[in-house]
Amino acid sequence: MRALIFDLDGTLVESLPGIAASLNRALIQHGLPGQSHANVRGFIGDGAIKLVQRALATVSRIDITESVLNHFAADYAVSWPRGTSVYLGMLGLLQQLEEQAIPLAVLSNKPHPFTAEIVVKLFPNTHFTVVLGNRDGLPHKPDPTGALQIAHTLGVAPEDCIIIGDSIMDLETAKNANMKSIAVTWGYHDRERLVMADVIVDTMDQLDLAIQSLIS
Repeated sequence: MRALIFDLDGTLVESLPGIAASLNRALIQHGLPGQSHANVRGFIGDGAIKLVQRALATVSRIDITESVLNHFAADYAVSWPRGTSVYLGMLGLLQQLEEQAIPLAVLSNKPHPFTAEIVVKLFPNTHFTVVLGNRDGLPHKPDPTGALQIAHTLGVAPEDCIIIGDSIMDLETAKNANMKSIAVTWGYHDRERLVMADVIVDTMDQLDLAIQSLIS
């Protein structure tokens, strides 16, 4: 049996608008300039703390990381639905995979409460057996702990799991966990950064074909 482990931001959902809006409101509250979406795109992938640290590094204000992080988290908790959407075609693909009885999971560096809430609200008809976000005691990607924990919970050998993501963190996680990987190019890391993936895909149809090829 094969299992699929999906990243969240930039893979299942387009979350850049919501993240950027909350981050910029937090920055502005501290008298700092907002960041462009292009900049924020480059900050995403390693969790909220790194997101804020990278933004503050551009203005040499790492000293206020905790305060900006708290403002960002409070704002994002209520505003994320206005800037987060499922990628076109993803719901249909997930339904098809469920019909094939393929176990599905989510592993994200986004804080666990946000990860769980987004999955519940945006994928109400999809059964993800395991949903893991960043939380105390669980190292974030590319550490393989979360991926291996998911494999154990699903009862699937690591080598029979496929990690699907948009970033180098996802691909390194797969390598560290002895799992296969599929990189999608519609997320937040450019194609040239994704060359270590077993397969790189540009469209939802290509993702479907890649999954079918690897699980056969």
